[in-house]
Amino acid sequence: MNTMKWLVRREFWEHKGSLFWTPLIAALALVLIVGATAAYGISGNHFREMTVTVNGDHVGKMEMLVAMPHEARARFASLAANTYLAAAVPVFMVLPIVAFFYCLGALYDDRRDRSILFWKSLPLSDSATVLSKAITALAVAPLITIELGAAAALAMLAIGGIVLADQGLNMFGAVLSDIDLYLAPVYLLGLLPVYILWALPTVGWLLLVSSWAKSKVLSWAVGIPSFAAIVIKWFSYLAGQYLGPIHTEWFIEHIIMRSLLGLIPGIWMPHGHATLEVAQSVPVHEVVIGALFRQSWATLAQPGVWLGAIAGVAMLGAAIRLRRWRDEG
Repeated sequence: MNTMKWLVRREFWEHKGSLFWTPLIAALALVLIVGATAAYGISGNHFREMTVTVNGDHVGKMEMLVAMPHEARARFASLAANTYLAAAVPVFMVLPIVAFFYCLGALYDDRRDRSILFWKSLPLSDSATVLSKAITALAVAPLITIELGAAAALAMLAIGGIVLADQGLNMFGAVLSDIDLYLAPVYLLGLLPVYILWALPTVGWLLLVSSWAKSKVLSWAVGIPSFAAIVIKWFSYLAGQYLGPIHTEWFIEHIIMRSLLGLIPGIWMPHGHATLEVAQSVPVHEVVIGALFRQSWATLAQPGVWLGAIAGVAMLGAAIRLRRWRDEG
């Protein structure tokens, strides 16, 4: 366990630029843009002409917010406390890009610069080395992104509160007293196991390619699934001329797409069972927090999720075996 901890730390130290600084820069840029926009709006009184809508109900101009009924204020505060993390979506979308390219180079770079010879001289097993890279992509990178994204969302929420206070409406007390303000990051952390299971096929595939490709790892990683999709589509078209329609959407969606897009947060949502009618029948905070969390975990009841996870583990095993004898530059 201690060896694995130091291996994961090594991965973080070696890739700190992409794992930490990239999402941090994205978070800071987002907060600066929002802050600059708020400062511009306050300095020129531009917010007073804005039209405000709370949960679908038209409120009026910003200057009318002071006269907002108590019930509307409560709904407005609840909406802010339950949806503020959505403001950090641009930060969260940095995660799949960072993790994708990290996995592609995780094993390939060691062979390219021949540092694999040094690491193999140490009493470290190939299994521990490959698993440390998988843990970094599946857990460390998401945790860092969640922390930075939540901090950026809180900063933007505070900026929004300052804008409202400048217009004469102090919402800090109502928002800060809403328990969901503090539960939202906890719910987000609670989705990490779901993310890991859905991302396992992609991480396994990318690390497998990284372990055997002699060059052009990106072309191999993307090209093979893309070529397979083209071949399957072409075969279904030709066979369909004689055998009738052949549906290949399931294979492309659950095999090919999951091997490439599994690192995207929320990729599992289209596979949930919640409907728009159900979502519209419950309060907004239940949709954003409660129902979203439950629907995400409900996707684990589908056999395809576990089959994909098993395939991902199998590809990690193949990557471990390949690393035992692939040491060329």
